[in-house]
Amino acid sequence: MNVSSEPPAFDIVARIAERAPELRSAERKVAALILDDLTGASRASIGALAKKAEVSIATVTRFAKAVGCHDVRELKLRLAQAAAVGQRFLRGGSYDETGADDPADSLAARIFDDIQTTLAHNRGALRAAPIAAAADALADAQMIYVFGMGGGSTALADEMRFRLVRLGRPVASYQDGLLQRMVAATLSREHVVVALSVTGQTPEMVESCRIAREYGARVIALTAPASPLAQLADWLIPIIANETDFIYKPSTSRYAMLMALDLLVTELAVKQGETSRELLRRMKHALDAYRGGGGDERQPLGD
Repeated sequence: MNVSSEPPAFDIVARIAERAPELRSAERKVAALILDDLTGASRASIGALAKKAEVSIATVTRFAKAVGCHDVRELKLRLAQAAAVGQRFLRGGSYDETGADDPADSLAARIFDDIQTTLAHNRGALRAAPIAAAADALADAQMIYVFGMGGGSTALADEMRFRLVRLGRPVASYQDGLLQRMVAATLSREHVVVALSVTGQTPEMVESCRIAREYGARVIALTAPASPLAQLADWLIPIIANETDFIYKPSTSRYAMLMALDLLVTELAVKQGETSRELLRRMKHALDAYRGGGGDERQPLGD
């Protein structure tokens, strides 16, 4: 049996913050120094850390052990890993940087501008995407399986299912990694998997799509170009994330994926022509009857 030599993983930033009140006065100085500049602390020598915190080298060593590290070397490694997650998540700051008189107006403007920027970046990438070929695959599939994991992709997997059902396509959506793996093992050439992942790096989804392809299923991936998931795709619909330092709002990549999803499903609807129109007419008729009849001509198909 192979036993990993890597130390168990934990969040060093949370660990330091949690244990700081219990530390000795000199060790708390080290904690404050580190939390103020993770990157700098990860690169500094033990002597430099001690000097800047105005403590002894022995204190830095004791601090490392107090927060669960074997030695200062492991402490610095964990600090470097934490810094790599993103300094933007460790800095404070106000959301209102637009100078507007009303903070609510400032926040709305910032969110709107970020969404517009993301959509503009992805519009260009989608022009060259194989939308028509992917829509053909959906039209020909005996069954379509939509895979999504995580926050945005989980919700949009169901959105994809709702949209395809309206067009009369046989479809199911799965968000659980183990279920995706099980379903993938049952597929064949008549089936298509639509995989939704902004990063394209979720191990469970990548592995499920690999299994699906092994048994002959084709994969449409709405994901990051050059990602592991993209490499498995028969048809890649690129999603370009455009994350900013404003960490408090949900990711605008959801809008990019929704735009790509809308483009793909609309292409399918147009290809089906009269079939799509008749199915949508029936749905409108059923909804108007449910709402009491005489529904507004421009009401959406579903609330």
